[in-house]
Amino acid sequence: MNVPTEYIFALATIILIPIYYYYTKLHRIEKFFETFPTPTTVPILGNARDLRSSAALFKNLHAYVRNYGKMVHIKIGPIGHVLVCSDYKFIEFLLTSNKLLKKSFNFKLLEPWLGTGLATADGGVKWRAHRKLITTAFHFKILEQFVDVFESTGDILVQKLSKESGNQSVDVFPYLTRCTLDIICETAMGTKVDTQNSEASSYVQSVKTMCKIFLSRTMSILKRYDCIFRFTKDYEIQQKCLKILHGYTNNVIDSKRRELEEKRKDKKWRDVDDLGRRKKKVFLDLLLEGTVDGQSMSDKEIREEVDTFMFGGHDTTATAVSFILYCLANNKEVQDKVLEEQKELFGNEKNPKVTYSNIQEMKYLENVVKEGLRLYSPVPLFSRRIDQDVEYDGTIIPKGVGVLIFGHGIHMDPQYYPNPEKFDPSRFENLDGRYPFAFIPFSAGPRNCIGQKYAMLEIKCLLSKIVRNFELFPASPHHEMMLAVEIVLKSLTGVKISLKSR
Repeated sequence: MNVPTEYIFALATIILIPIYYYYTKLHRIEKFFETFPTPTTVPILGNARDLRSSAALFKNLHAYVRNYGKMVHIKIGPIGHVLVCSDYKFIEFLLTSNKLLKKSFNFKLLEPWLGTGLATADGGVKWRAHRKLITTAFHFKILEQFVDVFESTGDILVQKLSKESGNQSVDVFPYLTRCTLDIICETAMGTKVDTQNSEASSYVQSVKTMCKIFLSRTMSILKRYDCIFRFTKDYEIQQKCLKILHGYTNNVIDSKRRELEEKRKDKKWRDVDDLGRRKKKVFLDLLLEGTVDGQSMSDKEIREEVDTFMFGGHDTTATAVSFILYCLANNKEVQDKVLEEQKELFGNEKNPKVTYSNIQEMKYLENVVKEGLRLYSPVPLFSRRIDQDVEYDGTIIPKGVGVLIFGHGIHMDPQYYPNPEKFDPSRFENLDGRYPFAFIPFSAGPRNCIGQKYAMLEIKCLLSKIVRNFELFPASPHHEMMLAVEIVLKSLTGVKISLKSR
């Protein structure tokens, strides 16, 4: 029987493409990883079973570092290879590079939600232009204006927590998530949403669900592929969450647009203050009024950046404050020093008029915050995709290698932090600055967190207010946190403490 030539050609193509891919790309990557230790694997799955849940991922990454060292090769499925790194020298090399800026493939799984905003963009022209525009939203003159919002929103938080005063155990995290969501909306978006006075927030719940789905897809050999994911229950759930999340941010954007249009119509409105100085624009103003390369940002681009900052600006901050409150509740000596510093600034006044300069004077509290960020890093993992052959320490790292920077791993390294399990803010009084890349809660280098000064200011403001109003104690019965990575570090058992009004 004569077989048509085109069929033979098609069959040969089907056979040869995988062979070509293996020897030109995958084979080089596999050869590179031969020099690194690999935890015990199982056929087909590799190390995927070790990473089957958010809690297992966090626990086993630390186990890999302890048992195999600071540069570990793990396999996910039959062809997935990742370098898990908590080595100082390599972290410095990677994070300071102006070329190796691409996030890992897994971040594409966030694009249905966050699009290609600053957090997920590949580090190209669009990313650089947007970052340059948005950076101006975090000028210290703008941050000064936000303190009043931090304070007023924090006052509502104190009212809510007062209802829990005297209870032996309260999970503070839900209170903080609603508070920080209100703060990000009013400061960066210029819109009040009053989430704290709602019984529940569908937005907050949808964020939580999307984080879980992202992690589930990341660790799954099959669900990471869209063609398979579309037929799963998680896909249906994701679509419902996206409707809520995008609906929420679209409402915020529309509200701000209407406000700006009304201001333009108002002949008395001026964009300068009483001294004739041009008013600083907040984040959403910049997006709506700004241009990139002479072009206004599209509605889609604006929503992507708003979605990114709505998520990053409330969830990570709420996580940080919750964990630090837990540390203070379980370390009375440190809590007493924080209170002493507050009294030096404000006497016994629980609700003073707090200014930007007051917050800058809270030096001990700043060390407390840094130690909390070290011990419970809100974003414990960063990823990069090596998108070009690059030389490191005499070795060529081939294009296609995926790197997982285990920031929490280096934060718990006794080489840089003796007795790393201990909550000890004094260690930040003695650091000499020789190892800046041993403390990376906000990442570092060109892709560092653009809002880190905003976050530090907000965290200090909320903590100082809570400590002035409440004495913190460990929860009763004893509360053990179960740490897990769901994009942001979380405790699956909540963050529980006891509060008593001062």
